[in-house]
Order: sequence, then structure tokens, then C-alpha cells
Amino acid sequence: MSKYGEKNIKAYGNNFTTMTPGPFARWMRTCLIWQFLRFIAINIKMIVVVGKSH
Repeated sequence: MSKYGEKNIKAYGNNFTTMTPGPFARWMRTCLIWQFLRFIAINIKMIVVVGKSH
């Protein structure tokens, strides 16, 4: 596909069958406090998994 064709692609258009994020999902993706809490939760899970392997 040429660069000219890529400019005409619209995200979340009718040509794509992917799910579109709703307002709550978009808020969670952009909220820094929520992302920090998820970062801590994922790191705790990772520590538990690594701890079990040693």
C-alpha cells in the first residue's frame, strides 16, 4: 500500500471489525492513577511468579 493510501485509513471505521473502546475504557487507558495502580498489581504478580520458580 502506498503512503497516499495509508493517509485515507480512518481508525474505527466501518471497514474494520475490531471492537472500539468505550468512554470508560478510554478513561482507564489515559488515567495516570489507574495506570500506576495496574503497574503495581502487575509487578506484584510478576514477583510472585518469579518467587515460585526459585
